[in-house]
Amino acid sequence: MSQAAPLQAPRARRKHPVDEVPPAGKLAVYGIQHLLAFYAGAVIVPILLAGAIGLSDRELIHLINADLFTCGIASIIQSVGFWKVGVRLPLLQGVTFTAVSPMIAIALAAGGGTDGLLVIYGAVIVAGLFTFLIAPYFSRLIRFFPPVVTGSVITIIGIALLPVAAMDVVGGGAHLDPGNGRNLAYALGTLGLIVLMQRFFRGFMATVAVLVGLVAGTVTAWALGDATFAAVADSSWVGVTTPFYFGWPKFSLAAIVSMIVVMLITAVETTGDVFATGEIVRKRIGRKDIAAAIRADGLATTIGGVFNSFPYTCFAENVGLVRLTQVKSRWVVAAAGGFMILVGLIPKAGAVVAGIPHPVLGGAALAMFATVAVVGIQTLSRVDFNDHRNVVIVATSLGLALLVTVQPGVVDAVPTWAQIIFGSGITLGSITAIVLNAVFHHLGRGRGAALTGTPGRGQVRLDDVNSMDRDEFVATFGRLFQGPTWVVENACTQRPFSSTSALRAALQEALFAATPEQQRELMAAYPALGCDAVAEGTAGEQSTLDQGSAGLTRLTEEDHAALHEVTTAYREKFGFPLIVCVRDSPNREHIMAQGWARTENSPTQEHAAALIEIAKIAGHRFDDLVADANPIHSARTQRYGATTL
Repeated sequence: MSQAAPLQAPRARRKHPVDEVPPAGKLAVYGIQHLLAFYAGAVIVPILLAGAIGLSDRELIHLINADLFTCGIASIIQSVGFWKVGVRLPLLQGVTFTAVSPMIAIALAAGGGTDGLLVIYGAVIVAGLFTFLIAPYFSRLIRFFPPVVTGSVITIIGIALLPVAAMDVVGGGAHLDPGNGRNLAYALGTLGLIVLMQRFFRGFMATVAVLVGLVAGTVTAWALGDATFAAVADSSWVGVTTPFYFGWPKFSLAAIVSMIVVMLITAVETTGDVFATGEIVRKRIGRKDIAAAIRADGLATTIGGVFNSFPYTCFAENVGLVRLTQVKSRWVVAAAGGFMILVGLIPKAGAVVAGIPHPVLGGAALAMFATVAVVGIQTLSRVDFNDHRNVVIVATSLGLALLVTVQPGVVDAVPTWAQIIFGSGITLGSITAIVLNAVFHHLGRGRGAALTGTPGRGQVRLDDVNSMDRDEFVATFGRLFQGPTWVVENACTQRPFSSTSALRAALQEALFAATPEQQRELMAAYPALGCDAVAEGTAGEQSTLDQGSAGLTRLTEEDHAALHEVTTAYREKFGFPLIVCVRDSPNREHIMAQGWARTENSPTQEHAAALIEIAKIAGHRFDDLVADANPIHSARTQRYGATTL
């Protein structure tokens, strides 16, 4: 095998998949796929609002065009980003459903019609500016979003969206017909085609399965007379959205306060969507990311108020599409944003997209929304359910979310001020998870963060660590490293520790201050990447978990042979196994390319590189150890970085 090509690979793959730009053709196709998946949800808010406050059809058409135009701008801001605005993840922006009821109430209180719209826009502009300014302060609450909260919120988002898909399956809106067999056939046919493409195709065709399903379903419905594009002929070619089209905004204190509450709630939903997308694209989410996402929400909302649209938030619908297709590039979303702007400026294009039958959209939505719930379940798999408090948090938040999702009429039983919370299963479930997590894991704990053990049962806190004998200390922290325990034993001699970070520093010092002989002994204890012992679980639980996170325990014969080739070449040259912190590597190809590149290094450099990788691996295991005992503290310690212990 020629090693010249592998030497180039690491440089070509240094970009995170999120930042990679697909070829122009694929970029356009992926962007259109996101647009079609997004369209129905994007226009439903102006349709509902216009019907409730008495707007004309002409005014509704302008609202839809303005909504799509501003959605495109907002999506580009969120995905591309500038300064400290935009999370730079593949997240589309859309009008939040949470705002529908408050906006209707605001408009009707002002007399309805365009007069009501002006009061809505005044409140939207101020609420957007407020959200932009509070973003860095809200992001400090990230410590209240451990896996038990983010997993619950993401699962709730996926489950709460399924009734929306079900509504489309049976006809959608004013065309509901649950007994129509054709509607069900279109939905199941679309869903079945998506599943079959995911099963039998790989590469590009698998990533456009949703687009193919939507197009095939629409063509079939059109051929059978169940889809019409008559509105295309009636639509104009150009429809420019101008600022303050309906007049200058009006400002009402009550309306502004109501809209600020909406934006605070959507900030929680955005946080959940950002964490969900981070899980999918394997990118760690921190305070700065949350602040950037919420700033983008605030800026987009302000722009929406100026361009005759409404409050914006991350659209969970498209999170499921990212997971389903595994196309992680944020530039795909930016392309979708460009197409949305185009559709907003060309009403005929919007009419074509609007011609997709509801059952076809519903079939695709079933796959996408359920996929969001699966991401939440994956996140919850990291939660310690031996701790009954976590069971209570997840069960209560899911239960309340499903209550108002399945029986939306319960909102009429609560006071008016509470209807904004009880009007959405996502809102109620998210707030419940956050509050219960704070009550169970944060309030009234005076002894400091637990370091190990199951919460409520045999917790070991910093004071306990400082009073341990050496055997107890080694038994507690020995799993951070493979093989010999001298790192942990040497760190033990540096007690007492003043904080968790001091314990981290002691472990790090012990690792790097050891003799070269000790270090090589430690390196030799790490199993080969993708070896049979790891797949069978005989190399140790920690190694299996680590390598399993990168899929190295489920290799095909071809991948196994390729990985074996590079690890063997590495060991033959340096005398110890290729050690890579696979949790920081985006995929197997990157790991293999990195391995081949490292075979060209000097033995001294690789000795140092192996120690750094061991430190990274131990750092992740330390975070897991802390996370198992104290989710709040785990979120707080994320800031120490990947290369520390």
